[in-house]
Amino acid sequence: MEIEKPASARKDVHIDLALDPLAQSNTQTGFDKLSFDHYALPECDLSMINLSTEFLGHALDAPLMIGAMSGGTKRGDAINRVLATIAQEQKIAFAVGSQRATLESGTSSRYLRNLAPDIPIIGNLGGIQLAGSGGIELAKAAIHDLHADAIAIHLNPLQEAVQPEGETDWREVKVAIRTLVKAELCPVIIKEVGAGISAKLAVELFDLGVAAVDVAGSGGTNWARIEAARCDKDAELFKPFLDWGMPTTQCLIDVCRYCPNKLVIASGGVRHGLDAAKAYWLGASMVSAAGPLLARLLSNKKDPEKLGLTQLILDWKYQMSLTLFLTGNTTLSNFRQSNLRLDGRIL
Repeated sequence: MEIEKPASARKDVHIDLALDPLAQSNTQTGFDKLSFDHYALPECDLSMINLSTEFLGHALDAPLMIGAMSGGTKRGDAINRVLATIAQEQKIAFAVGSQRATLESGTSSRYLRNLAPDIPIIGNLGGIQLAGSGGIELAKAAIHDLHADAIAIHLNPLQEAVQPEGETDWREVKVAIRTLVKAELCPVIIKEVGAGISAKLAVELFDLGVAAVDVAGSGGTNWARIEAARCDKDAELFKPFLDWGMPTTQCLIDVCRYCPNKLVIASGGVRHGLDAAKAYWLGASMVSAAGPLLARLLSNKKDPEKLGLTQLILDWKYQMSLTLFLTGNTTLSNFRQSNLRLDGRIL
């Protein structure tokens, strides 16, 4: 019997732990501190609200993305098949989990492009792996295998530090990102995994030429907690750092202020369509979520349940449309002219 390599062996464990309530951050995203001014005379038809947008050259029905979850195992592949199918049907973007395990095992994710030919599909590789020996070739293989529209390089220093088999030598990662950008294989997106990206780092990344930054702030799935649950021996050591990170809204406000007119993706604790609308107003061009979608997809704890997740995405679209309706807007292009308040003060 074939023995799974470490990168793939822990993927299914990650899925189960991500569904555990203990894997959620104790910090707040900041979305609940934000509120729109109500416009009591909308002068528009709710059913005619238009959320359409463009992302990576594809026309989408809404600025929503199914965020990176998993892959590289039979269970992860089964999940990705359903996610790709739903993303294609709902005309939203789709980001896969880390492709390292798939590439290590010699298998392919090309089937995902066959399932979703008309939407943006974003590949995924860790910053540590990119900076390692053969990292650029690994990224090239990930892009080619998936026929990806972009590749996301994820930064997860806290997760790696807590992870029992984690890698903590982060030297040369920035150099590797610059090299990947210059290779012009496809647009490069840089994302965190739940601790946030600061405005200072975002400025540096855009100066390197990356196409987009996914702030991935704290408040959603907490990978430090997930890894701590896998290392009982040292769990107490990391306890002070289990809710380390910057809230999603803080990241968005700061990054969009210091990186105007740049492509920014919002993720980290987005719970519903109203949160997504707030994130869009703050400057995000795309709003990504994983945890709530995974929970709905695996609500029966066994096989992926397509209908439930499809309905959740339809609900989020409706909630975004309702937000525009209640602020007197019919399209995203004029939505940001509405008043949004932080603790009562107009932003």
